[in-house]
Amino acid sequence: MEDQDILAKFADPASRNLAFNQLVRKYQQKVYWHVRKMVVDHDDADDLTQDTFVKVWNHLGNFRQDASLYTWIYRIATNECLNFLSSKRRKFFLPLNDVGEELAAKMEADPSLAGDEVELKLQKAILRLPDKQRLVFNLKYYEDMKYEDMAEVTGTSVGALKASYHHAVKKIEQYINEPS
Repeated sequence: MEDQDILAKFADPASRNLAFNQLVRKYQQKVYWHVRKMVVDHDDADDLTQDTFVKVWNHLGNFRQDASLYTWIYRIATNECLNFLSSKRRKFFLPLNDVGEELAAKMEADPSLAGDEVELKLQKAILRLPDKQRLVFNLKYYEDMKYEDMAEVTGTSVGALKASYHHAVKKIEQYINEPS
């Protein structure tokens, strides 16, 4: 179902619930994996995905359609992730590196995220990135999102996103090439 059809159904109180269910079915998996790449833990990703769709429900009636529905939902999910990680750092007085190490430990302990040695090293390298660089890297590398769409999601200029992605790639290469 097209986003325009979902939005039209949502505008009608009689079909609002149906439209929202269609929207959730269309985007839930994508949002979940986007969030999961940022927070690693399944339970946290599940909660944040649910929080994202609660916000979508509460604000969809005010959606101005100056962005695509997809990027609007991703922006909400992204903000939920960044706020969660920031809150976690403040709550436990963790420096940036400690959060990355905590997430890496969760990743190693989760059998559903087990991969080969190269994939595990890549994931650990990604987790060492600052949150926003990790976000940009994930959106570009895993989601193959266009920089213009990423700009809508993050509220950042295309030039800054390209620079951020370049820096992220360099840091990842450096980590991967370090002797074990």
